[in-house]
Amino acid sequence: MQADILIIGGGAAGCYAAITASSEDPEVRVIIAEKANIKRSGCLAAGVNALNAYINPGESAESYVEYVKKDSEGIVREDLVYTIAQRLNKVTRRIEELGLPILKDEAGNYVARGKRSIKINGENIKPLLAGAVGSLPNVTVLNRVNVIDYIVDKDRVVGAYAFSLNEGTFYAIYAKATICAAGGAAGLYKPNNPGFSRHKMWYCPFNTGAGYAMGIRAGAEMTGFEMRFIALRCKDTIAPTGTIAQGVKAPQVNGAGEEYVNRYGKPTTPLRLFSTVRENEAGRGPCYLKTEGISEAQEDDLYKAYLNMAPAQTLKWVEQGMGPRQENVEIEGTEPYVVGGHTGSGYWIDRKRATTLKGLFAAGDVAGGSPKKYVTGCFAEGEIAALSALEYGKDLGLSAVDREEIDKRVREISRFLGPEEGLHSVEAVEEGMQKVMDQYAGGISTGYLYNTKKLEIAGKRITELKEMSQNLRGRNPHQIMLILEILDRLEVCEVLIAHLKARQETRWPCYQSNADFPERDDQHWLKYVNSRKQAGRVEIILRALVQRDEEYEHQN
Repeated sequence: MQADILIIGGGAAGCYAAITASSEDPEVRVIIAEKANIKRSGCLAAGVNALNAYINPGESAESYVEYVKKDSEGIVREDLVYTIAQRLNKVTRRIEELGLPILKDEAGNYVARGKRSIKINGENIKPLLAGAVGSLPNVTVLNRVNVIDYIVDKDRVVGAYAFSLNEGTFYAIYAKATICAAGGAAGLYKPNNPGFSRHKMWYCPFNTGAGYAMGIRAGAEMTGFEMRFIALRCKDTIAPTGTIAQGVKAPQVNGAGEEYVNRYGKPTTPLRLFSTVRENEAGRGPCYLKTEGISEAQEDDLYKAYLNMAPAQTLKWVEQGMGPRQENVEIEGTEPYVVGGHTGSGYWIDRKRATTLKGLFAAGDVAGGSPKKYVTGCFAEGEIAALSALEYGKDLGLSAVDREEIDKRVREISRFLGPEEGLHSVEAVEEGMQKVMDQYAGGISTGYLYNTKKLEIAGKRITELKEMSQNLRGRNPHQIMLILEILDRLEVCEVLIAHLKARQETRWPCYQSNADFPERDDQHWLKYVNSRKQAGRVEIILRALVQRDEEYEHQN
């Protein structure tokens, strides 16, 4: 297939990129390749009850950058955060025009949930986006088509290889420019709820780090993988806590009812988690959000809010016959994730969202350097990437590789076809990977702590699992996809371990707690930890901070 722009992933950033490209140039040919179905795919599949990146009255793009910088302990790409902040309100108005219900007060103003957040009824936000994309005559959506690698011609990305999960068709999709919007990585670590309920996790379980892995294999520079994200969530349901903390101003309290966060320092996002872990370690748990005594109206609001995005929490209250008015909500940390929408992990990009691979752009959770972008930030980044991709490809022709190269890739995938053999199953490899990462690379069981020796063990075990995975077999395209997903996760684990080992300090407690270097060290580590995989080895690259008005380009 051929297109002017290929978009990999039909989530928030991917959909908005397609809408932007089509609006800017109605003649442009756009293909979205989505491994699920665009109507309910990605992180917004179940809905969302707030837009957590919005410039409310009294705030500005500049103050938003300062907030993100402070919460991220100084390690952000200010230029990227600023260009996102400048677009937040514009993309919010656009998504409202597409039909998203945004709550308003009697004066017609958006109802704020915090300084940088507004309330919405967002259970159908993904179908709204999918409907808007589906109405564009120049956009083709390939549902149930799994992208597996970039097509690289000399030093330029000219498209991607993929295969259909329904028909088993192999695709070579050529494009003048390619946008990766495939999301971050879940499932690397042993989850809170193993076994039957392992899907109850913070991040979309079908985001397997494929977008990262494709870039890693192609030699793209990556950034910030050591800045993991670990969510503070409602126990068992893994429902969001911000809905309660901001919605009814519920403080965090320990088992004795004492507020504890401020004992540990300024209440940044990582510290709210870290303080909870430490209270439990000290024997003062369990820890809660203090909701006892809230009003009936507030309780009713919480029931409705969770039905918008995490119905398991509302169902739990109803089944127990005891809501948040009668009982505080217990909280816990999740397993770690690699995600560029909440922390800084992802492709190393410039202001145009161009990666270090020519012809490849990145947007949303897969793009690094700009934490706390959330939904609207992903829209903004999708817009920037689409405009940049249009500009990049306007004078280019389509490139193609030899049919022999395509046949080679088909053979590489087809070799996984066959009956499962012995203990070599995807589930066995996945459990092995999650156990290794949990015990040796700072998972839940160790209180998120790791050290150099443990990371070395983790690296060896991940290499062994990668070798074992070459013997995996599947009987149909869906099972082949599962095999390739575990290979992608292992690829991401390898780079994550290298980043954790490289940053010799503790900058974000719990997110990145290095037992060998337990203190923050601004003298030596106020910089980015980047990497590039070459000849099978992960090479670490340290780069200086990029300021808000600095024009960073990929020069060295």
